[in-house]
Amino acid sequence: MKLTIDEQVALIERGAVNVIAREELVAKLKRSRESGVPLKVKAGFDPTAPDLHLGHTVLIQKMKHFQELGHEIHFLIGDFTGMIGDPTGKSETRKPLTPEQVAKNAETYKEQVFKILDPARTRVVFNSTWLNPLTSQEFIKLAAQLTVARMLEREDFKVRFENGRPISIHEFMYPLIQGYDSVALHADVELGGTDQLFNLLMGRDLQRVWGQEPQVVITMPLLEGLDGVNKMSKSLGNYIGITEPPDDIYGKTLSVSDDLMFRYYELLSDLAAEEIAQLKSGMAAGTLHPKKVKQQLARELTARFYGAEAAQQAEANFERVFSQHELPAEMPEFTLPASSEGIWLPKLLSETEMVKGTGEARRMIQQGAVTVNGDKVSDVEQIVKAEGEVLLKVGKRRFCKVIFS
Repeated sequence: MKLTIDEQVALIERGAVNVIAREELVAKLKRSRESGVPLKVKAGFDPTAPDLHLGHTVLIQKMKHFQELGHEIHFLIGDFTGMIGDPTGKSETRKPLTPEQVAKNAETYKEQVFKILDPARTRVVFNSTWLNPLTSQEFIKLAAQLTVARMLEREDFKVRFENGRPISIHEFMYPLIQGYDSVALHADVELGGTDQLFNLLMGRDLQRVWGQEPQVVITMPLLEGLDGVNKMSKSLGNYIGITEPPDDIYGKTLSVSDDLMFRYYELLSDLAAEEIAQLKSGMAAGTLHPKKVKQQLARELTARFYGAEAAQQAEANFERVFSQHELPAEMPEFTLPASSEGIWLPKLLSETEMVKGTGEARRMIQQGAVTVNGDKVSDVEQIVKAEGEVLLKVGKRRFCKVIFS
């Protein structure tokens, strides 16, 4: 991407909350252009959950911007720090992951991140590579770089300390270890959420101690979820997962409010800022209907993870189901053995992969989100006749046909 330095900075700053420091970023970009040596851009992800959602991809989109500008992307998986437990924003000590959980989740992350980044131009690195070999003496040297008073400047630690909630010593090590990652990688730029600012600045401090030029720190906002209030979170149910079926990604995107839609455009879309401004002005002038603008975003996000054809099919299914009140043209089919005893509905939903387990099935039934042959079910002990064809629906967009034979 051949852009002027000013144009590069504008792209990098798009949607960002902090750029520390802008003049350093400009100097690094100029030096990179003159020398032909790409910048090392780092963003770290602790593999605390196996699935990414759109909130996670805000950082990955920014990494993609740097990648398009020709820079070297380091997607850092914190397999070492994941076994400590990131204390950021937590009111109590976070339960660490087992090595088995870390390894499993890390593999899933690697698969998902390449839905956005170019795998040929992305280095996936694990911080255990340089942290496991550190000696106890080297860890003590690292710990000596920070005072307890400075650590208690961090808001979450400060609140816990003032409220008498325990803070484990190993949690103090987390920002230091994240900062040391930047030393090990000789990072030029580190990206993170606004809640990570303390940790990101630690990288600058430690690089100075180790005689390196400090990295530029860029923070991105925490993306609001579908409720438009809380940050996108799987636990709050206000998320759009990037591995969800195309119909769900498309339909959930259409449920975003008109105001929040343009925040999603700014942080998630590949459209140029000028094109987004045209959409916004067209909607304000009444020449563009909000639904059309939202459909464009829904198609783009669905296509990003499943391709253009799947996005078109998802749009057609949405119109068929919600506008014309018909069944989708295609839906999963399962063939199960017929039984005179029938089958427990939560078990059926689990076996047909409509939910991830009978516990989730129970919750969906209790929420009134499950229908069998068009009839809403409220009884979690419902037994379904295991004969002929049965049409299942979970939520607004998930359909399945079961054939008992």
